[in-house]
Amino acid sequence: MLFRQLEYLVALSRERHFVRAAQACSVSQPALSEAIRKLEEELDVPLIRRERRFQGLTPEGERIVRWAEKILADRDSMRLEVSALRTGLTGQLSIGVIPTAAPAVPLLTARFCAEHPLARVQVMADLPTDEIFRRLQNFELDVAIAYLADAEAAGMVSVALYRERYVLLTPAEGEFAARESVTWAEAGRVPLCLLTPSMRGRRTLDAVFAEVGISPVPQLETDSIAGLCAHVAMGRWSSIVPAPFARAISDATGVQAVPLVAPEHEARVGLMTTAREPGSVMGRAFIEVARSVDVAGALE
Repeated sequence: MLFRQLEYLVALSRERHFVRAAQACSVSQPALSEAIRKLEEELDVPLIRRERRFQGLTPEGERIVRWAEKILADRDSMRLEVSALRTGLTGQLSIGVIPTAAPAVPLLTARFCAEHPLARVQVMADLPTDEIFRRLQNFELDVAIAYLADAEAAGMVSVALYRERYVLLTPAEGEFAARESVTWAEAGRVPLCLLTPSMRGRRTLDAVFAEVGISPVPQLETDSIAGLCAHVAMGRWSSIVPAPFARAISDATGVQAVPLVAPEHEARVGLMTTAREPGSVMGRAFIEVARSVDVAGALE
């Protein structure tokens, strides 16, 4: 069994097409097909449902792909670890981040890059939680920053970073001028722009509103927190965002950030990775950096 056979099988599973998989692996389509056929012979199980066109993997093939992804990830981690022992940590760190945690990322990546100047970092900051966990399990991400409750439910290894609290962004000359706090019930009565219902952050807001017995209907919805802040700056709407996002927008003329109370909701946000061993070398290094950074203090 050769690594390239596993690479071809993983590519075929991803591309769902022989020609595209061959192109992704920079080989001819007959060479890819023959390598996978020999892998089937060695394992003595059919991996592909063959008809005139690619019809998908067999149940055995789906299981072997999961093993192949793990084997290839461990191979890459071994190479990185050997390289780190010789010249220092090199390669690329891939981080998945839920949108609401974006302000925490530079606090960690700046320290990581300072300690590992030969490493490169790729941040994917618009991924829904389900997609983050899928990519972690498939070894497409080294680490992620998301809600710890979701990580614990998915069996991830995690490190707490900070507690996310919400504020109401609202016109400074509006109904809540000079207020030190606003209740969730009060916030539900003003014209709102919120995240779309498909986003984890929006579902959290809906659950808190449900606790106080209301179900606000926002006039405007977007899948971007930056978009929310831009609309609030127009002076027509209010919005609810995690407190760290309030820094930039509250500096804008005519906008204020007011803490939300009754209830004082908070959610734990942390860094996480899969529980597999030995795991990602880049991921382990990033977690070590995270343990030395006071993210909560910096965001407060």
